[in-house]
Formats: sequence, C-alpha cells, structure tokens
Amino acid sequence: MERVRFAPSPTGHLHIGGARTALFNYLYAKRTGGKFLLRIEDTDLNRSTEESEKVIIEGLKWLGINWDEGIEVGGEHGPYRSTERVDIYNPYVEKLLEEGKAYLCYCSEEELEREREEALKKGEMPRYSGKCRHLTKEDRERLEKEGRKPVVRFRVPNNEPIIIEDLVRGRVEFNSNDIGDFIIVKSDGIPVYNFAVTIDDYLMEITTVIRGEEHLSNTPRQILIYKALGFDVPKFAHVSLILGKDRTKMSKRHGSTWVEQYKDAGYLPEAINNFLALLGWSPEGEEEIFSMSELENIFDINRVSKNPAVFDIDKLNYINGIYIRKSELDKIVDLAIPHLIKAGFIDEDFVKENREWISKVVDAVRGGLSYVGEIVNHVGIFFGEEVKLEDDEAKEVLKQEHIPALLDEFKNILLETETVTKENAKEIMNEIKNRTGAKGKALFMPVRVSVTGQVHGPELVNILEILGKDLLIKRIDYVRQNLL
Repeated sequence: MERVRFAPSPTGHLHIGGARTALFNYLYAKRTGGKFLLRIEDTDLNRSTEESEKVIIEGLKWLGINWDEGIEVGGEHGPYRSTERVDIYNPYVEKLLEEGKAYLCYCSEEELEREREEALKKGEMPRYSGKCRHLTKEDRERLEKEGRKPVVRFRVPNNEPIIIEDLVRGRVEFNSNDIGDFIIVKSDGIPVYNFAVTIDDYLMEITTVIRGEEHLSNTPRQILIYKALGFDVPKFAHVSLILGKDRTKMSKRHGSTWVEQYKDAGYLPEAINNFLALLGWSPEGEEEIFSMSELENIFDINRVSKNPAVFDIDKLNYINGIYIRKSELDKIVDLAIPHLIKAGFIDEDFVKENREWISKVVDAVRGGLSYVGEIVNHVGIFFGEEVKLEDDEAKEVLKQEHIPALLDEFKNILLETETVTKENAKEIMNEIKNRTGAKGKALFMPVRVSVTGQVHGPELVNILEILGKDLLIKRIDYVRQNLL
C-alpha cells in the first residue's frame, strides 16, 4: 500500500506551493488507495513556532486536504513532530558513528567560513574539506577541553554515483564527490532536516516522497543515509516550481502567496484545489473544472510535468467565479457578510434583521465576482439615497429629452404600487412603456441610470426589488432635483 506524507517546516505561512505539494500527496494516496500523513519538521528551532504550525494545519483543513495519520490525528508511527523524536534518532546516529559512517566534527564557524571563502576564490563549489575525518581520541579530548561542542558529520563515500529514477523528472544522477561530508546532528544535539526526514520516512513506512523541486538537491544526501543504514529507498517525485507570469519564482510581487490570504479574500477552497491541481498536472481531455472527489479518481502522478507551472491569477479568478456561481447562496452570503461589515455597508445588527435582503443583494451581484471580497466594489448601488453617475456614458443617458417625463411617470407608478417585487417589476417597466412610449434601450437605460448611476450591472428587475419602493422614489427625486 502506498504511503505518502506532507512534512512542512512550521516557520511561516502555508505557501501556495506547499499547499499544492500537500494536495498532490493527498490525491496520490486517494487514487492508489493509500495513506496520507501529516508530519511537522520543526528541527529549525530558531524559526519554528506553534503559531506557524497552527496556521498550516488550519490551512490544510480549510482546503479539505485531510490526513489519515499524523499531527492531531495520531497513529502507530508517532510522535509526528521532529523535536519529539530525538530519542528515536539517537540510536541511528550512534550506529553510524560506531560503524565509522559518521564522525564528530569540532570545526568552528570561523574555520568553516574561511574554507568556504577559499573555495569560492578558486571558483569551486564550497564543501567541507573533511578536516575532522581522521581525528584521534586524543585530538577529540583536546578539542573538547577547549570547550568546543562537536556536530556529527556523515562520512560521504568517494566517487559514488547516486541515481534517482524520479517519477516526474526521470533519471537524475549525482556524484558523491560533489557533496562533501554533511552535518546530520547539530552541536545542540538536534538532528538536521536531511537526517531526521530520512529516519522519519523510513520508520513511518513512506513509500513515495512527493515534494517540491527545491528539495532535489537534498535527495542524494538522504539516499546516502538510507543506504548507510541499510534502509530501502523510497520512490521520489520532485514537482516543478511555481512561477509568476513573468516566469520568475513566485513571490510577493506576483500577488498573494499564502493560502490564508486567498481564504481572507473570499476564494473558495474547492476552487483553490481545482486550480492548484492544474498547476503542473494535466488531466486527459479538455475539461478543467473538477470537484475534489473527481480529482481523487483521476489524478495520475505520471501526468505531472517537469516544466515549471505558471501561476495565472486570471485563471484562478475564472475558476473561482464558476464556483461562486454554482455554490449554495447561503454559503456565499456567509462569506460576503464580513466583507460588507468591514467596508461599512452594514453592521451586525443589520445582519440580524435583514439577512434575506442581504441574500438578494449577494445573489444579484455574485455573477460578476471573481472572489467574494470583490463584492464591496459591486454593492454600493444598493445603499444610500443619492445617485452618483459613474461615467460620461451615464451622464449622456440622462441628457435625453424624454427623461424628465419618463422619471415622473416612473415615480407615479411607484406611488400606485404597494411593494416592488421581482415579479411586478416587469409590470412596472411595461406600464412606464405604455404611458411614455419609450421602449428598449430608451426605456431600460434611463431607469437603470436614474436608480444606480450606472449603465451596466445586475438585472434591472433584481435592482428594483432590492431597492424597494421608498428608496426608488427618493432616488428619482434626487435625480430630478440634482442631475437633470
């Protein structure tokens, strides 16, 4: 049975690239009938925080990327934080030391920096010289008396080819001579990422490691550790980077990069998942809109491209717009209300008393939304007694000779009407037509502009119902007194 994992470092937010990695692992597990694990790699003590871990977990839950084993869920391979597994790692460190496959290194930061600078001056790739490889017991005792705390370095074998049959990138070859003896345990006794992740993946029986391309350089080190300990090496799949439209690595200048930013803006998790799945993976056929259950059934790791994926916000907005329109109205209303409150259109008390009216407003405008937070740019027409003409086109509409008489009749008809509904709004428009002779654009455009100030927008019958009799009359009066 396939077992995969997502093992983020809790040093920041859930990046959109990390979310895609988690999604690919989740979909691969579902497609193969396997298990998906969530593990926290918190070996970076200086940068790891509980808050970051919480943000990552909440982001995954919001996306609906649920794990079968790991943090909060539990399982037989726990604990699922690296810092809680130090006692588990230590016997493997001792084994490597005893077999001479690792050694204690007492080099200071200053010595290592000098080595690095000398290598760069020679145009060489910096790598550890192996200075402490052959220290005697006496050497170690002397260095420890000086107060030096050693790290543990892995003894990299000479001139050994390291071959990865990557499920995404194909055959990738490294040579051990290009690596240099690397640290596996820091001087504070905490194993570094490359060591901890290898032990964890082995003990948690991970069969396939699906992760970002940036980890490819770590893989040869991990393979060397696997082999040194006599572990079976899992399969690897390194997914391409996500680039901005300018084909540079995605960053803040390309827009939002964290999952929570999209959540806060009013994107739907199902739309984010749909979009992320298409970043570097291509389904068979032309269809691009897939539910999570559909993705679980069709995802194929062999159709993941090794070419970089371009994050196209326009495509995300298009997909999200589709999900907004097809979602239950109540769901969109719930998402819209905080944005409307923050923008000052409504408050909590208004929500309690006017939920049905708010729902009509949301329903009227959601067809034009790319994300729910955008609603604040579309609902101004439903608030206030004044009418502000949007542009010169709107101003030209109200300059037509028949406008004053048309608005007068419009007001008279409203005064004769008890309430305005979507159904009788059509009858009101027909009655204006009968009394004034205006029809088509000469009828509908002046009515729209006189009550909204805009020549485009939601369906007119929806606008008339939402504004209601009293506010419509007040707006007609405002236009007659101030804009004609």
